[in-house]
Parts: sequence; structure tokens; C-alpha cells
Amino acid sequence: MRISTFKPIRSQAKVSQIKREITALAGMPMADLWKVWDSHFPSRPTHPNRKHLESRLVYRLQEVAFGGVPIATKSLLAEFGERLSKIKTGTRRSNALLPGTTLLREFDGEEHKVIVLADGRYEFDGQIYKSLSGIARLITGTSWSGPLFFGVKGVNEKRKS
Repeated sequence: MRISTFKPIRSQAKVSQIKREITALAGMPMADLWKVWDSHFPSRPTHPNRKHLESRLVYRLQEVAFGGVPIATKSLLAEFGERLSKIKTGTRRSNALLPGTTLLREFDGEEHKVIVLADGRYEFDGQIYKSLSGIARLITGTSWSGPLFFGVKGVNEKRKS
């Protein structure tokens, strides 16, 4: 097995800008730190502390600027973890909706397109939604199971990060 060695092009200006943003986090008041958090994540952690917030934001700022870990690498690491860990858990589902997946559904003669986002939310008509069920309800005007409506029943609707 071979892990890709692709490295995105990083301009010196972009690297300097991200360094400044990361350095600024340490001196920010908590209220400002929460504003940055809220602009990058759909929800706040249950037991937050400053060190946790800063470390997650540092990673997120770099991820947005330079790209995240490739999906193939994440899958490989998860596979190694499952195989080599002494802690045994249930097997992970391999049929989770991957970021960038486009779901198409025709309803009442109109085609509806939903894009799965990296944070587990969904984009529909330029708006962000937490669940497929909310989008299905919007389209149909009635209560629907989103995964059933979009034909992905049995697939994790909300992926765990």
C-alpha cells in the first residue's frame, strides 16, 4: 500500500498569513475565540477549554488554507487503527456519505440536488442544513425520513468526526 505524497502549493504569503492568524489565537479573549470557532464549526464542544479550542482552530485554519488529510489516507489510518488497536469497538460503516457526495432526487417533476459537506452538514439551494430530513421536509412540505427520501437508507446520516 502506498500513501500519496501530494503536497499542495503553499505560497510564502499564504503561509505567513496563516501563521499570523494562528499566533493571534493565543492572545484573543474567549469571546473572540468563540466567534472564530462558530465560523468554522457547526456546534460547540460539550466540555470546552481554551487549549482544546485553540488546537482545533489551529488545525482547521491550516486545513482551510492548505487542504485536509486526503480521504484515502484517513481510510488507511482508520483501517490500521481498527486492526492494530487493543481496544475493540464495533466495525465502522463503510457506507458513510463522503464529503462532496451529491444526492439527486426528483420530486413533483423538479430535480433537487444536495451536497454533503466535510463537517457532516448538507448544502441545498445555497443554504446549509444539519440533516437530510430537514431538507426532505422543505421539499415535500411533510415529515419525511431524509435518508429514505434521498435513497440512502442505512447510510450514516450524521457522520462522527
